[in-house]
Amino acid sequence: MKNPFRRSRSGGPDPADMTLLGHLQELRGRLMKCTAAVVVGAIAVWIFYNPIFDFLAQPYCDLQQQSDLDCTFLATNPLQPFSVKLTLSGYGGVILALPVILYQMGRFVLPGLYPNEKRALAPYLVVATFLLFAGLVLAYSFLPRALDVLVNDLGGDRFQAFFQADEYLSFFTKMLLAFGIAFQLPVVLVFLQLVGIVQPETLKSNRRVALLLVVVLAAIITPTGDPFTLAVLAVPMYLFYEIAIFIGGQRRKKSSSPIAAG
Repeated sequence: MKNPFRRSRSGGPDPADMTLLGHLQELRGRLMKCTAAVVVGAIAVWIFYNPIFDFLAQPYCDLQQQSDLDCTFLATNPLQPFSVKLTLSGYGGVILALPVILYQMGRFVLPGLYPNEKRALAPYLVVATFLLFAGLVLAYSFLPRALDVLVNDLGGDRFQAFFQADEYLSFFTKMLLAFGIAFQLPVVLVFLQLVGIVQPETLKSNRRVALLLVVVLAAIITPTGDPFTLAVLAVPMYLFYEIAIFIGGQRRKKSSSPIAAG
């Protein structure tokens, strides 16, 4: 009977000898490490809650200053400030732990992949993390414009912005996640090409469909509806699509060359 806990040269379980129980044990261990990373990140956000909240609330404060108002949020119940702090700590813990989560999930998946898939996945975990945070930065820089359009342009003089902190945080988080996920498009497309699931020719022949889907997705993600803010997300996403086609084509040429084949 094979030992599910036999160790490989790298110090981890040997994938060739692991049973279902061994895989489940390894998955549990990696999930525990991910959970520990989230908890540590959440504790760090809890400790530095005030400067972090001030940073996130700055777009709202800028909006209030346009009307000569103080940067304050409404609290409709006594537990709301505590709930906001707890929620922000949870969200922040997950974001800070993302590199650890991607690393642990990559280490769990890599042993089950073919050698060419392993070579493809490892560097793209790093790229995916970079693009994720790039999307978060773009979302943060875009938020003041979104708030100004939603409150002043669409609302006009009939509305005055007095937000509840939890609702503002929820809106902010959705924007961050939407931009962060959208920026994963090139990583997904390139990896699918490298493992042979999608061909560069298929992506090239569907450029018009891709452009339409990118515009529709950007219109859903960006709540303002004006052409400028739509282009802020749509243009990078379509450029990512073209970059993915280029990289996939170059890797295919390299892998099919006589030198690479030899």
